[in-house]
Amino acid sequence: MFDGKSVLITGGTGSFGHRFVSHLLEKYKPRKIIVYSRDELKQFEMQQKYDAKCMRYFIGDVRDKERLKAAMRDVDYVVHAAALKQVPAAEYNPNECIKTNIHGAQNVIDAAIESHVNRVIALSTDKAANPVNLYGATKLASDKLFVAANNISGAKGPRFSVVRYGNVVGSRGSVVPYYEKLLKEGVSELPITHVEMTRFWITLDEGIAFVDKSFRRMRGGEIFVPKIPSVKITDLAYAMSGNEQFDVIGIRPGEKLHEVMVPEEVAHHSLEFHDHYVITPPIIFFDKDINYAENKLGETGEPVDDKFEYNSGTNPHFLSHDEIIRLNKENS
Repeated sequence: MFDGKSVLITGGTGSFGHRFVSHLLEKYKPRKIIVYSRDELKQFEMQQKYDAKCMRYFIGDVRDKERLKAAMRDVDYVVHAAALKQVPAAEYNPNECIKTNIHGAQNVIDAAIESHVNRVIALSTDKAANPVNLYGATKLASDKLFVAANNISGAKGPRFSVVRYGNVVGSRGSVVPYYEKLLKEGVSELPITHVEMTRFWITLDEGIAFVDKSFRRMRGGEIFVPKIPSVKITDLAYAMSGNEQFDVIGIRPGEKLHEVMVPEEVAHHSLEFHDHYVITPPIIFFDKDINYAENKLGETGEPVDDKFEYNSGTNPHFLSHDEIIRLNKENS
């Protein structure tokens, strides 16, 4: 799909960007891969690793629409991965989070439309479903912007979709590297926020593959949600430390016990496919005949029950201790 095409990744120096660039270089022959981010040091370090002739590095912020437009010139596909993601930081710095996650999202949409991009996928989070923290609220607003953008772009404009998934094993800022650091420092009892806490769990490679396939599946307006396992925070801490005793520190500002990726409130316009769910747009687009029950790959989905909810606490698939240990080793 990406052979001979130009791909731009906002926030491209993050964990996702690194692995997605590697994926593109290994699987395809793109004309250009543009890494768009605001940190010159991270870009310099990334250039030492990825220096193929097709690579381009643009310093810029998603808050700057004109710079985005310059970066998107002749671009075919955009992955919007840039965001402020730390829940406590967002609670203490709400306006900064809003500027990047909401205003930045609109800038990406405007630039993509004006630059005649083909398809755009925005990365979302389980925290955007029924949000209780500012980070989740900004990502929900971002999701709504990208879905509605299909109306603004018109019949011949870019198609916009969203990919929503849970915690990424070993990604920068996630709990696994933090636990590894504490264990190296000699901590025996790992800190946990609550003994009942659960989270959705996905590897970076699984997330990359899901985004790739979503580009090929999308009609525009979908929120794609992969079927992935859950993990109990107590199981994670035990698997990593071997100690069944924990330091319970309490839930952080804006944190949930369990995460939801498909809320019951949207079940009436959600579909189940063999390996994922699709939340269809609640609004009617320019084309009233879009059949979201059959995607661009010819895969078919069925409506979920009106009481359905995809919740990390009631997920039928939980990782075992051995599975947690294996995934951590494979993704360290």
